[in-house]
Amino acid sequence: MSITPQIVAEHGFSPQEYQRLLHAMGREPNMVELGIFSVMWSEHCSYKSSRVHLKKLPTTAPWVICGPGENAGVIDIGEGANGVKLAAIFKMESHNHPSYIEPYQGAATGVGGILRDVFTMGARPVANLNALRFGRPDHPKTRHLIAGVVAGIGGYGNCVGVPTVGGEVNFDTAYDGNILVNAMTVGIAEQDKIFYSAASGIGNSIVYVGSKTGRDGIHGATMASADFSEDSEEKRPTVQVGDPFTEKLLIEACLELMASDAIVAIQDMGAAGLTSSSVEMASKGGVGIRLDMNAVPCREEGMTPYEMMLSESQERMLMVLKPGREGFAEAIFSKWELDFAVIGEVTDTGHMVLEWNGETVADIPLGPLADEAPLYERPYLSQDEYKAWAKVERLGDIPESSDIGADLLKLMASPAIASRRWIWEQYDSQVGADTVQTGGDAAIVRIHGTKRGLAMTTDCTPRYCYADPVEGGKQAVAEAYRNLCAVGARPLAITNCLNFGNPQRPEIMAQIVGCLEGMSEACIALDMPIVSGNVSLYNETKNEDGTGSAILPTPAIGAVGVIEDVSKAVGIGFKAERENIMVIGWGEGCLGSSLWLREIHGRSDGSPPMVDLLLERRTGEFVRDLIDKGHVTAVHDVSDGGLAVTIAEMALAGNIGADVAIEIRGKDGMGADAFGEDQGTYVVTTKNDSPIKKLAKRAGVDVDWIGMTCGDSLRMKYYDGPPKISEIPLANLRAAHEGFLPKLMGADGALA
Repeated sequence: MSITPQIVAEHGFSPQEYQRLLHAMGREPNMVELGIFSVMWSEHCSYKSSRVHLKKLPTTAPWVICGPGENAGVIDIGEGANGVKLAAIFKMESHNHPSYIEPYQGAATGVGGILRDVFTMGARPVANLNALRFGRPDHPKTRHLIAGVVAGIGGYGNCVGVPTVGGEVNFDTAYDGNILVNAMTVGIAEQDKIFYSAASGIGNSIVYVGSKTGRDGIHGATMASADFSEDSEEKRPTVQVGDPFTEKLLIEACLELMASDAIVAIQDMGAAGLTSSSVEMASKGGVGIRLDMNAVPCREEGMTPYEMMLSESQERMLMVLKPGREGFAEAIFSKWELDFAVIGEVTDTGHMVLEWNGETVADIPLGPLADEAPLYERPYLSQDEYKAWAKVERLGDIPESSDIGADLLKLMASPAIASRRWIWEQYDSQVGADTVQTGGDAAIVRIHGTKRGLAMTTDCTPRYCYADPVEGGKQAVAEAYRNLCAVGARPLAITNCLNFGNPQRPEIMAQIVGCLEGMSEACIALDMPIVSGNVSLYNETKNEDGTGSAILPTPAIGAVGVIEDVSKAVGIGFKAERENIMVIGWGEGCLGSSLWLREIHGRSDGSPPMVDLLLERRTGEFVRDLIDKGHVTAVHDVSDGGLAVTIAEMALAGNIGADVAIEIRGKDGMGADAFGEDQGTYVVTTKNDSPIKKLAKRAGVDVDWIGMTCGDSLRMKYYDGPPKISEIPLANLRAAHEGFLPKLMGADGALA
């Protein structure tokens, strides 16, 4: 078949990129070669619009064993049982476009893919998390998308036997045509049994293991590198189909083989399938690779090399084995009833050579495919130019809240704050018997056989990132840091999933550059390097006039920390009556870009709250010290909805009411004090407030006593002249908080 301009365009190449391909090859490619270049040079695989900026992120620390560049990040987490040195291996990835097209399989295979990234490196997965963004609740597709995504995550994670312990769910009109499904997995491995992907050893066997290759997922990486249009439903065949039971077998077979000395290198077949896995292994090792396409296990008749190389069928791995170990490895995979095939060998040519039916059907130099892929420094607006484009107005006159209780009830019932119980009850959070805590600010999973634990969380506030990308990027990292501190864990490192619109638009690149700048600044100040991540661009829908409707900038953060004694961990729920309620690090109430303004007054004006990173770290360390010393019984950081929502969530979690008295501190009245989203702020409860006040003075941290836990209602008294009192029974608060999702999804949780 001759390569026409139309075929070139259908494979996602610009005319300039195709000329670059011709120069790299020294000739015109055939269809197999064109297909391989198309996926390796796609945005999804090459990061061609973001690589130049990703290099600015901090990625090292004494406890970082492996930073970005491998399947997942690796950090030192100290000793496990019997003094064995352990590592946490973790990563977050996107499966956005597939989940919009086919929500169940898109979300399920997103979970399967991130699991493989982690156990590929020798770790047993111990926890899954997810960060989900949907469109407005009344959009005609929202219920269908929620039902499918949640069922897909639960169906895959529950069946594979890894607990889903945390995550977040947001709703916003900006995601109407392009939802976000970001999946995170955390695993634990022994430090001397970590596996990498660089192929080596000329003549060593290339081995394919797992499921057979089918036609599902072909051009998945290319599809994930383009805008959505009205024909998105026609892309359904590009979505992969997952099988969690096969994944479970693959985990056990791989870990069994990893206990031996047979493996030289190993790589998951993720985006771009056999193409990306083989190219990455060979290019990282500085070697060549020869593959016999007739040896690839296929489940469908008549598959061509083009289809085999571009298929994204799930539950597959590629390995390089030591000489003579093929039989040993095959016996393990046969025992687990998985395919095993020697499909090629490592060479010294620096080329990828594919053979089929006795002929060479592809011969490509590896350099242009991987390290020499296109790299763009896209134009972007300055932050001042961006803010003018975004039309985020300066914060106008603040309306006075006439009824704090009514405002709180409305917020607690809103899509932004309402309980996610309907979702998380569909996930198995306890399988494996090491889950210590779920919900609240961060989940905790015990390091098996020890009293130590891993704490983990996901977070991001997209409306902040839209209003001010730099501050929004800072806040996403700081919020994740705060979540870990709030359970008593020492934050160690983060992974990220950078979800943005079309990078060829200067305003979108301004969001990317600004958020990365803020993230970098926060990671350095809080000593939390980035060890892995994923970039998902072109998250927008083309309008009829050719313009794009982009998502909100969403740099989702996944953070991991260590707690030395899980018995000291605290949650958000009030524990007993007659305990002191205290606020640590309280500001004057920032209402810019706040939920209160949006949900109560229909406004989105104002800059987001500023993040003081030095204060953030000092306050976080102070809170961790209080938890370690046993001075506090509950901790919750202040975030969406401000102080009033924080106290309400603590009361509902513990089923104990509170009586709080708040002196008006700021110039903007009760609304600001109740609902301002000041950063670096925590609410704690304690039996004895005296030690906390003394320690706070020594640490240079502000602490305010505001009330006591008691009764079965939330009673709030505000002092600004004559006191104003608002009282809400917990039963009313719970009804408001729990009602949104069941009502949206139908009384029994099924679609109407």
